Amino acid sequence: MEDRILKPEILLVGPYPEWDMVELEKTYHVHKLYEASDTVAFFRNHGGNIRAVATRGELGAPASLIGNLPKLEVVSVYGVGYDAVDLAACREKGIRVTNTPDVLTNDVADLGIAMMLTQSRGMIGAERWVKDGSWAAKGLYPLRRRVWGRKAGVLGLGRIGFEVAKRLRGFDMDIAYSDVTEKSYADGMTYIADPVALAERSDFLFVTLSASAATRHIVSRDVIKALGAEGMLINISRASNIDEDALLDALETGVLGSAALDVFEGEPKLNPRFLALDNVLLQPHHASGTVETRKAMGQLVRNNLAAHFSNAPLLTPVV
Repeated sequence: MEDRILKPEILLVGPYPEWDMVELEKTYHVHKLYEASDTVAFFRNHGGNIRAVATRGELGAPASLIGNLPKLEVVSVYGVGYDAVDLAACREKGIRVTNTPDVLTNDVADLGIAMMLTQSRGMIGAERWVKDGSWAAKGLYPLRRRVWGRKAGVLGLGRIGFEVAKRLRGFDMDIAYSDVTEKSYADGMTYIADPVALAERSDFLFVTLSASAATRHIVSRDVIKALGAEGMLINISRASNIDEDALLDALETGVLGSAALDVFEGEPKLNPRFLALDNVLLQPHHASGTVETRKAMGQLVRNNLAAHFSNAPLLTPVV
């Protein structure tokens, strides 16, 4: 009881790394929703005392969760994406929302480039070619496609998209981008407002825009078709930005050449159709998955919580 009186009570929706858990539990009385076997009883027993939610980008804070926390004051998201947080419900109830931008930007961009290179040069299959004896038995690995000097499109030239474009310049690529408006910092890049036209121009299309109701399935069947049988789609944003059924259809029929994906609808239980394809690189939503970045993300979550409970300005407010 003394712990509850001295420490604000917070709800952890999903697990954080151990280094974050140690620090959180020093400062707060932490309730772990992911360990609750009976959520109805959990909220009945604890919901009325919880003042903050610490969550992850893919888990968010839906209206059903918010409705069980009458004293909720702030939602701190471990991740840059906050589309899984019901912002309308938060605004209505005066609940603040924060995320962790900037600290993960470069690692996400790095993985996007690594995925492009890995898929284009067939590095997963090439390693298997060596290990299973095919090199010795069959000779050279089948030829793949180059990256340097080709055309790249970046859909969403925000923080991550810009860092992707910076890296693409190192490969002497012809870079174009789409966004809601032309960007003054996009020196040397071609602005193409229409995503279909951007895809039609591109050999590689990077999806790097934030997710919202307006961007849902912005990578539509038409965009995928325009990218074409020689094109590659790389998604390091959110799964909802892509029409996944259209993507699977295109990969299965050869309408789209290949894809490299770090995010999926319903992850980690992705559509089993993906598992049967040999023209898609699948990654487990780990674009920010370095020790350095995850520590920085956790620190920013804690700093935002500390700012809220000390009545200081939030460091990275969304709402």
